[in-house]
Amino acid sequence: MSIEYAIIVRNKTRLEVLIERFNTRAQAKFYIESQGGDFDDYQQEHERFHEALSAIQRQLSTVMKHKLVDRSFVPSFLFSPAHLIIVVGQDGLVANTAKYAGMAPVVAVNPDRTRYDGVLLPYDTGNFLGGVSQVLSGSAVYKTVRFAEARLNDGQRLLAFNDLFVGASSHVSARYRLSWNGLSEEQSSSGLIISTHAGSTGWLSSVFNMAYGVAAMFEPDLKPKRPRIKADELVFAVREPFKSVRTQTTLNIGRMQANDVLKIESLMPAHGVIFSDGMESDFLKFNSGSVVTIGIAPETARLVMKNK
Repeated sequence: MSIEYAIIVRNKTRLEVLIERFNTRAQAKFYIESQGGDFDDYQQEHERFHEALSAIQRQLSTVMKHKLVDRSFVPSFLFSPAHLIIVVGQDGLVANTAKYAGMAPVVAVNPDRTRYDGVLLPYDTGNFLGGVSQVLSGSAVYKTVRFAEARLNDGQRLLAFNDLFVGASSHVSARYRLSWNGLSEEQSSSGLIISTHAGSTGWLSSVFNMAYGVAAMFEPDLKPKRPRIKADELVFAVREPFKSVRTQTTLNIGRMQANDVLKIESLMPAHGVIFSDGMESDFLKFNSGSVVTIGIAPETARLVMKNK
């Protein structure tokens, strides 16, 4: 299918969010500086982002038609394979856009390499047009990314590019029954992280850091390791499991492949949640009576990579 036009996806800058909150730039500046903050940093970040966005729009207009879409509209936007999606922002914006992109190719652009590492952002304003041209000519090289899937027993479903969180919405302990690999046990913990290959350097890595940090206090020669997840795998980890008369800690980590299923039954009368990729505002309720099945989703995302 040929590409009809491009969709540029962007997020508001921190300064734009502050202006929405305080009505004017001057009031936002007064607030930040009165709290001892550096308003110039917000200003510089804002200006650099809009310079990059303008450069992208200017260059793209010489090649194809395009429209601009704010991140807040992405979940309801109807993407099609005839769209070329250009994400301008941080890695999290790529992750959250990819879940809704379907088979549309995604060109991810880092607007400021001095601020963002950009693990998922291979392009910048100086070379992104090369990726666009490769998509249009049919010569693009793609990285195929698999999603994690959470499916509730009432039919609701949530995808994750990086990771899923299953637990309580506050800092109280989550209570649930976990079934995995033919075994089942009741648990009390800070919730579960289910990570994809793409998310292995994110939230899951912090769980590993904590585990190795604690263990190293008693085993000084222990060498920390980073989680290694294949492209077609998921890894789940239970955060801070608590052992008691009623709750167990045997099933605290596992590697999931194509046909593996992790089942979790909520034992929380209220405040249970499931969300993906750090988007706490977009969640599924996970209270008593809810059972979620976690596995590898059939959908994939296509990220355009730079040709070597």
